[in-house]
Amino acid sequence: MRLLSERRRRARESAPDDEGSVLILTLGYAVLVLVAVLVCVNATSLYLAQKRLDALADAAALAGADGYTLSVVEGEPVAELSSPEVRIQAESLMADIGGSAVVVAAGTPDGVSARVTVAGTWHPPVLTMFVPDGVALAATATSRTALR
Repeated sequence: MRLLSERRRRARESAPDDEGSVLILTLGYAVLVLVAVLVCVNATSLYLAQKRLDALADAAALAGADGYTLSVVEGEPVAELSSPEVRIQAESLMADIGGSAVVVAAGTPDGVSARVTVAGTWHPPVLTMFVPDGVALAATATSRTALR
């Protein structure tokens, strides 16, 4: 019995030391998970910033489409848009809403539709050192004037 326990002790002593290798592997996976979470947070923030800018462009185009002048042509009411009036309405809405987005272009391509382009800058919520100036975003929306 004593010989058997002596052999086991010697086998343990001569076995390679595996202590610490699991710790390194665990730390490596923890860093990988942390990087994945940070990338997901930044990607989600960018997506939401673009969606907010899309909504602002939609609202500005809708406001621009309300800047029509009403006239009667051959007994029928006609709503006509002008590019300066579309821009005034869109900029007025953007001033009321606030934020860092600005109207880049606003006008009417056909006299009945208002097309507005707004732009803004997205800054990542974490790890801003990699994108110090942010990312330029833009959104364009069109709204049509209609009489009922």
